[in-house]
Amino acid sequence: MTRSRRTAREAGTKFERLIADWLKVRLNNDNIDRRTRNGRLDRGDIGQVRAALGGRIVLELKDSARHDLSGWLEEAELEAANDDALVGVVVFKKRGTTDPAAQYVLMSTESLARLLTGGAPDDDEWGTDA
Repeated sequence: MTRSRRTAREAGTKFERLIADWLKVRLNNDNIDRRTRNGRLDRGDIGQVRAALGGRIVLELKDSARHDLSGWLEEAELEAANDDALVGVVVFKKRGTTDPAAQYVLMSTESLARLLTGGAPDDDEWGTDA
């Protein structure tokens, strides 16, 4: 059975609520919540998430049977730029479980480095595509 636009939207909303509520408890931050959409200036699906060393994290959530990892990551990174955030991260649905702690996370290695250091990109010889 294929999803209609309405059922896909409902699944996405339900997944966003699940993850936002879980993060709110897990990170002990009552400010974490779903964000309203802002069109081309969208700033991610969940707001008020911060890295341990500081800096906002944009979370783009996906509940989709078909994976578009590069497209999703591009979207998360664009929304991170819209929000002037440290990184953009994709959280996507793991089929067969509704456990919010078991879902998948996708990010670039640069985003991983920023999360681990709490800082901006390092403009050295590794910073460009070859």
